[in-house]
Amino acid sequence: MFGWLKKRKQRPQPESDWFVVVVQGNIRVTDHDGNEASVPTAEISGIVIETNDSGPWGADVWWLLFGADEQQTCAFPQGATGEQAALDHLMDLPGFDYEQMIAAMSSTENAVFPVWRKRE
Repeated sequence: MFGWLKKRKQRPQPESDWFVVVVQGNIRVTDHDGNEASVPTAEISGIVIETNDSGPWGADVWWLLFGADEQQTCAFPQGATGEQAALDHLMDLPGFDYEQMIAAMSSTENAVFPVWRKRE
């Protein structure tokens, strides 16, 4: 009865229009408009997960990367193309806070979860 529904091609989520790659020690993000931002992994000073209440229709989980000047250098939404390889790289940083990450992934509110800070 609903065979047409099974055949219907799933449309990719808009978050997949963002691309994140790890290349030669740099994390490079290309947003849905083609704008690029990057940060060398060695210069990342902090990583924050920001959540909002726009889900499930909006991008409600964002990874924010802060550079050596402690300013946000790039960000990408959960579901970005290439996200898993970048997250594997980031989660390998010493002292990454998995408990905060788990709390962020279960959040449905506007909140900020610091998950890593560079130790001096």
